[in-house]
Amino acid sequence: MNRVAQLPLPAFFAALGAVGLLSAMDAAVKTLVLALGIFSTMLWRSLASLLLSSLLYLPRRRAWPTRTVLRIHLLRGLTMAVMAFLFFWGLGRVPMAQAISLTFIAPLIALVLAAATLGETIGPRTVAGALLALAGVGVIMLGELRADLGREALLGSGAIILSALCYAVNIVLMRTQAMAARPLEISFFQNLVVAGCMVAALPLAGGVVPPHGQWPAIAIASVLSIAGALLFAWAYARAEAGYLAVTEYSGFVWASLFGWLVFGERVAAATLAGAVLIVAGCWVAARREKRVPELAA
Repeated sequence: MNRVAQLPLPAFFAALGAVGLLSAMDAAVKTLVLALGIFSTMLWRSLASLLLSSLLYLPRRRAWPTRTVLRIHLLRGLTMAVMAFLFFWGLGRVPMAQAISLTFIAPLIALVLAAATLGETIGPRTVAGALLALAGVGVIMLGELRADLGREALLGSGAIILSALCYAVNIVLMRTQAMAARPLEISFFQNLVVAGCMVAALPLAGGVVPPHGQWPAIAIASVLSIAGALLFAWAYARAEAGYLAVTEYSGFVWASLFGWLVFGERVAAATLAGAVLIVAGCWVAARREKRVPELAA
């Protein structure tokens, strides 16, 4: 295995960029879910992403992954399939900013999982940043409690919370996977497993062929998905999972922006106040006192 220098601060900003790209993808996918339904959206997006990742990875493939690495690819791919289905189903029923705020339990769970499974040390700045960001989430949720969500929004919120639990596992798996494989390999196998799950479910769930007007959104969602995944893979090979997990909180800022630009979703004053705390928490967590020693990858 190659040795990859640990670069916490560059990795942190790479992870922030990945969150931004994937938030833009969420906006594209939400338009597709509203137009096509959840299964058809997942099916065609995963097939388009698999095609693109195949073109990037297969011509450059040096050797087939070992059985151990393939098991990691399979486990994370299955986790991603369940996580994405639950999240996008819920996203079609609640505003983007609210959906993202509900996922913020994932990095906090990931901090504990990373310490328990990867032997990582949870530093005081990481804990302080996570708690500050969690306070921001609390402010947001207090503001949202004043609104009448309705039954569909309530079910959507429940699906997103379940998705967040899957994502906590995914965050830890990203670190293990990034230390064992290169970004293009990770992207290819992730899309292969997710697309395989969707195709396997096709006889039960059915699906529709998207009209011509929806193909640009599918292509955009696929490109953004792969670009975000590659950035995440690069980042998680160069910094600890518990450290990078708090970058997920910046997704609220991106979701608020895209929700307003694409769907006209207004952000309440409490939401803006919470976003300030979230960004502050990310900045506190990024200010590391010590560099992490090199790890094999």
